[in-house]
Amino acid sequence: MKKELIKGNIAIAEAAIAAGCQCFFGYPITPQNEIPEYMSLKMPQLGRTFVQSESEVSAINMVYGAAGSGARVMTSSSGPGMSLKQEGISFLAGAELPCVIVNVMRGGPGLGGIQPAQADYYQSVKGGGHGDYHLVVYAPSTVQEAVELTQKAFHTADKYRIPVVVLADGVLGQMMEPATITVPKEEPLPEKTWATTSIGNSSRKPNIANSLYLDPYKLEKHIQHLAKKFDVITENEIMVEYNDIENAEIVVVAYGTTARIVRSAMNTLKKEGINIGLVRPITLSPFPTDEINQACKNANSVLVVEMSLGQMIDDVKIAINGEKPVNFYGRQGGVIPKASDVVDEIKKLRGVI
Repeated sequence: MKKELIKGNIAIAEAAIAAGCQCFFGYPITPQNEIPEYMSLKMPQLGRTFVQSESEVSAINMVYGAAGSGARVMTSSSGPGMSLKQEGISFLAGAELPCVIVNVMRGGPGLGGIQPAQADYYQSVKGGGHGDYHLVVYAPSTVQEAVELTQKAFHTADKYRIPVVVLADGVLGQMMEPATITVPKEEPLPEKTWATTSIGNSSRKPNIANSLYLDPYKLEKHIQHLAKKFDVITENEIMVEYNDIENAEIVVVAYGTTARIVRSAMNTLKKEGINIGLVRPITLSPFPTDEINQACKNANSVLVVEMSLGQMIDDVKIAINGEKPVNFYGRQGGVIPKASDVVDEIKKLRGVI
């Protein structure tokens, strides 16, 4: 199938439709607006459900209802909208309801701005809502990867009965790149016998989707069940990309759009005879802790580059476990680091400038 030039947000929407998304509930907020706009046009044409809710709180609770019925469902938002969804996300995680949540990140805190940032890492990876739970979080770096990870997100959500976040940023959402969108080939999944309704199977009674456990021992058992499930996900679903780490004196860890900027800086440095490696986590949750530790074994130091004050760096430090220095370079508030900035930072670490 031929590639087409397509905007990141539109590609995510098309990928969701191709993956069988049956319901979309959302509310406008920059820089993800093209996703609900596109879904509002396409979903009714396909006989599927689109609702622009009155708020992000309403949207995530509509997701809860659709997910509980067994439908493939998605919502998308950014910044303040994601903050409003956190209670509902915690409910979804507690009730083990699969769904896909797209966050096209913008600068914060508060209303912040509408320019790209990566400051929602803590919120997505550490569980922005209340209680003991984890989400699966994918961080695409290209429009094509945004397509593939959005489609994978639906399958992972159904496979493990867990909410999955696709964590992009305003650069990826707004940029245009060639991409191919096809119907994904998925491994067979078990019937959703846990769903609230008995559609297609009149012989069974409806179930109840719930995250309320008044008996603390039952709640403790449920939390331990969720933790064991995430252990299985960690064992089987981690994704990470390596670039030129074999002889690297400094290994850079970056994700999403920032990894692309680092790759450009690496090309410049290579021409000057400076060997730099890149480790790009694709799953931010579960985080590739062991993989990063091994990738950095032979390096002299590690540099984390983010469009934030430094949030992923905490997980990188845990991965390195004090075995070598972990340094940081970042820009905030919607300022996008330049490849030349990363080049200068690496040269400072080497004592060149």
